[in-house]
Amino acid sequence: MLNLIILILFYVTFPMFLIWLTTKSKYCKKLGAIVLAYAIGIIIANIGILPKGSEEFRAQTIGKNRSSIPKAEFTELRSAGVLTETDIKANNVGNIQDLVQSSVIPLALPLILFSLNVKRWLKFSGKGFLSMLLAMVSVMIIVATGYLIFRSKIPEAQKVAGMLIGCYTGGTVNMASLAVALKVEPNTFVMTNTYDMIIGGLTIMFFVSVGPAVFRYFLPPFKSHPDRSGEDFDFGVMEKKMAEDFDDYSGIFKKGIILPLLGAFGLAVLIFAVAFGVSMLVPEVPQLISVILTITTLGVAASFIPKIRQIKKSFQMGMYFIIAFSLIIASRCDLSVFFQVKYLNLLFFVTWAYFGSLILHMILSWIFRVDADDYLITTTGFVYSPPFVPMVAAALKNKDVILTGLATGIIGWMFGNYIGIAFGVWLDKIF
Repeated sequence: MLNLIILILFYVTFPMFLIWLTTKSKYCKKLGAIVLAYAIGIIIANIGILPKGSEEFRAQTIGKNRSSIPKAEFTELRSAGVLTETDIKANNVGNIQDLVQSSVIPLALPLILFSLNVKRWLKFSGKGFLSMLLAMVSVMIIVATGYLIFRSKIPEAQKVAGMLIGCYTGGTVNMASLAVALKVEPNTFVMTNTYDMIIGGLTIMFFVSVGPAVFRYFLPPFKSHPDRSGEDFDFGVMEKKMAEDFDDYSGIFKKGIILPLLGAFGLAVLIFAVAFGVSMLVPEVPQLISVILTITTLGVAASFIPKIRQIKKSFQMGMYFIIAFSLIIASRCDLSVFFQVKYLNLLFFVTWAYFGSLILHMILSWIFRVDADDYLITTTGFVYSPPFVPMVAAALKNKDVILTGLATGIIGWMFGNYIGIAFGVWLDKIF
């Protein structure tokens, strides 16, 4: 029991150390706390610290795309002599991982959504709103066709499709939420996210280097919108502020910040409880799906209340739980299964979804005369999420598109869960 308590404390508190590392090391800051969490989690999972269980236990869990065995089934298998004493420890660890993993995402989502000012950002989106719609359509079409291509080659391909929809309409936040809602097998989630980070890392380098020149060659030039220069905004200040705020945890323990933040956390817990209650009222809907959708809806609704939206550092607290989730999910990742053929097909699916959606979005942007800057910034907002928007806007040398990129990322956070769950649940029934 003591070991399990220590494990819970490790998962919940270790992200503090990772965040501290990013403030002390330029190299760690470039990698980011989430990447560090994945790396450390994978190491923990594969050096023998955590019990793996017998071959039969692994067949009953990994082989059946689950992380632990339900108590009644485990007791039956243990009585039959199929499982060993070591398997008890492995199953207990799996249950703890399930518990913490299923708790941190429902807490993270509302905290992230509280800080959004949807009305203000939509007001200044301009032509980028059309580009955002085209990007969403492109992602759905490409992921659906990718599902048709790879569904016989990837187990539960519809769940992977749902995750990819979330990833390319809201980044890691939505991808993690959908992994929980759709009960995606841990190795599949980690490999999907790993492939996405590799491809995404190379692509963002292209975006901030020669990308602006390339896209401006194919797409119309950007035209400034008069209403974007209103007196309510200083875009130079906003660019600097947005670039810093997303990863800025400084001052979070100051009295003037921590007390309202504890209130935001309490509200997140309340929303989680309400969502759980709603899930009990609709037993025909899978519980985690109902919980995630209810939390998303209530979190967005709460963001329209100024006092809640103005609570400082609620976004950072939400991202803290995302880091914890990354650590947990990676610590369940078995490297011995990474090189199976099904994961090679997963790489092909991710590559298809990534570049296919970018290319189709560019073609549609050309048809509808969307300019290059709005195309690139909305793509960034969707695929990489708001924290990357100021960096790409700087590469474009165009501060006017910052709010467009933010609006896109925010809408992606809002709707990505709904669309991703729809794909994850219905794709195999439609096709």
